[in-house]
Amino acid sequence: MKTVPLVIKLGGAVLSCHDTLSKLFAAINQYQISAARPLLLVHGGGYLVDELLTQLQLETVKKEGLRVTPPEQIEVVTGALAGTANKMLQGHAIKSGVKAVGLSLADGGLCQVSELDPELGAVGKAEPGDGSFISQVMAAGYVPIVSSIGLTADGEMMNVNADQAAVAVAAALDAELVLLSDVSGVLDGKGHLIASLNESQAEALIEQAVITDGMVVKVRAAFEAAKALGRPIEVATWRYPDKLAALFAGTSIGTKFSV
Repeated sequence: MKTVPLVIKLGGAVLSCHDTLSKLFAAINQYQISAARPLLLVHGGGYLVDELLTQLQLETVKKEGLRVTPPEQIEVVTGALAGTANKMLQGHAIKSGVKAVGLSLADGGLCQVSELDPELGAVGKAEPGDGSFISQVMAAGYVPIVSSIGLTADGEMMNVNADQAAVAVAAALDAELVLLSDVSGVLDGKGHLIASLNESQAEALIEQAVITDGMVVKVRAAFEAAKALGRPIEVATWRYPDKLAALFAGTSIGTKFSV
């Protein structure tokens, strides 16, 4: 039985699928009854931000996949991610019997956040910080649910890309990382799941146009994450909640990316 903490980054459209979230937290609850492996969730919530900005008639601008966050928008983005999205997930957890604590990257000094690029506005870069407080929270039987909102050393709110935030959190906790999204992993030319990949194998599949479009970005980001952590990471899907208990226990259900 694994005791290394597992950081689960929730992505894709899962935050808008309440039935899947209920099944996810039911699986976490069932797993925790019989196992001692600490679990932690990291999340974004881009669709909630988009909806709120539209309601407020504020413009959504993205640059190379990152949301440009003008200073006048950061309070709105923080409210959507650290507020609505975080409490919605915590609510699903509580309803499923999971003891959960809603947190941000700043709590307990978990991540050190600084401005990524002045042209992006209040968008931050997260580095591993002090994981001791969060470790104590997990040791007490709680599942931390961490939003991708951080604070700089000057107390300025920053919006951090959730994938990058999850890598920093995993590094702070010396944890394993799974990126849970709407894709099962990498598929071969016949539609079969590839259980593991190294970088040269992945680049060959990109050249052969087996890996295409948005999946190229996901795959290269996964290898960057694996390099940053110095251990393999997994990309798997939340679409099959019945497989999640096996994932929590350390069985691969997606594609593992090895450095």
